[in-house]
Amino acid sequence: MKILACGDIHGDTALANKLAQRAEDEKVDLVIICGDITYGEASTTNLIGPFIKKKKKVILIPGNHESVATADFLAELYGATNLHGYSIRCGDVGLFGCGGANVGLFRLGEGEIFNLLKKGYEGIKGVKKKIMITHVHPKDSLMGRFTSLFEGSEGIKKAVKEFKPDILLCSHVHEAEGIEELIDKTKVINVGKTGKVIEV
Repeated sequence: MKILACGDIHGDTALANKLAQRAEDEKVDLVIICGDITYGEASTTNLIGPFIKKKKKVILIPGNHESVATADFLAELYGATNLHGYSIRCGDVGLFGCGGANVGLFRLGEGEIFNLLKKGYEGIKGVKKKIMITHVHPKDSLMGRFTSLFEGSEGIKKAVKEFKPDILLCSHVHEAEGIEELIDKTKVINVGKTGKVIEV
């Protein structure tokens, strides 16, 4: 399966169109948006639609710039899937996620982050390949060194250690875009706004 994963679009419709074109050019099977789709919920127009027009399946989660309700609205409007606290299977790949953040406009507690990831994981734990999708990075990860403002999430770190996903896709720290690291055997990727194509 080929995935285009991105995050931090922040209401940039030109960027959404560019990413949708890339998804078509790369012939991806799935588009994953790791939160901060909007900029403080200022506009939700033409951010998911470009991907749907290219007939791409879209999975999204909220970031710290939009509420779960807004993510649900976008998912329902465009026939996408909001993976916040849920899971989905695509062949032998299981995806589960938690949006929001431990900072910002729509803040979640660390226990809530972990429990939402646990709820999603329960639906795919028997699947061969597991991909965890979050907005923020795990605490004590390399990505946290690129910012003095966001130390990362303890709840996500705990979920990585406990559920051992093959891949964790996140965004949030713009300066850490493109950074990849291993936490135990989990490959953690900050996909950023320009996006990352991943084959699993």
